[in-house]
Amino acid sequence: MPVAERWFFALWPEPALRRALLGRMPGWLPPGGRSAHGEDLHLTLVFLGALTSPQLDAVGAAVQRVAAPSFELVLDQLGHFARAGAAWCAPQQVPESLLALQLALVEAQRVCGLTPEPRPYRPHLTLARRSAAPRAPFGAPLRWPVREFVLARSVPGCVPRYRVEQRWSLRPGYDLSMPPMR
Repeated sequence: MPVAERWFFALWPEPALRRALLGRMPGWLPPGGRSAHGEDLHLTLVFLGALTSPQLDAVGAAVQRVAAPSFELVLDQLGHFARAGAAWCAPQQVPESLLALQLALVEAQRVCGLTPEPRPYRPHLTLARRSAAPRAPFGAPLRWPVREFVLARSVPGCVPRYRVEQRWSLRPGYDLSMPPMR
């Protein structure tokens, strides 16, 4: 039986940040792991899973009501999920704007009748799988001006394995304390 496409909302690094991450990965990662393809680097916001065409349409409609500000993400730590064998990088301080965007997308997922991930949200970019823990310090922080989020899907058997299907802009100066306009 073929593997189904899996859909997710994510932050997709701009080319300059992607190059910076790829330039540091050889020093960070121990030999033997499977490094992520440079075009696959992303920070997942909400995992949606396999979707039918009507579910995909419903998700697209629900996310149109999501309003969130642009923000800066500072990547400054490395880590490892031992059970999953995944090396990652992440921000030590998670911006309120990132958490608000993620919660708004979870709510859009619920509105569509989809079940959200039960585990607590831990924003990170997976750098390698089947990897031991990173072997070097992070070094100077990398600043990521986040201006959009995307809907992406996995394409089984392809390299790179993820494709961005749709993009939504975040609003500079948007005030999280104000309710979104309908």
